[in-house]
Amino acid sequence: MTDTAVTEPTPEQAALIARVRRMMLIAGLTSALAVAVVLTAIGYRLYRGEGSPASVTDVAAALPKGARIVSTGVAGDRLVVTLDIGGATEIRTFDTKTLKPAGRLTFVSEP
Repeated sequence: MTDTAVTEPTPEQAALIARVRRMMLIAGLTSALAVAVVLTAIGYRLYRGEGSPASVTDVAAALPKGARIVSTGVAGDRLVVTLDIGGATEIRTFDTKTLKPAGRLTFVSEP
């Protein structure tokens, strides 16, 4: 068998090899950082201590006679229900975790 002689790379080839190694190092570090961020986010969500999610509960809220629901929405940790009660608008808020009333805002027309 004949052995092939390995020649030293030219200066241009050596510079290209060094550049490729540097780019591979940057790509590897970026990938490792991205994996670490994802694992940290998952760990934070699992262990942040808020407890288990609220269990499913059935709640019946009584509305005044003649009232109708105009709209609903969620704002932060509150459930917002807009009611039309005989021409007057009323906004009721409820805590999303316990579904207990959190507040009431009534709008009336000035005489």
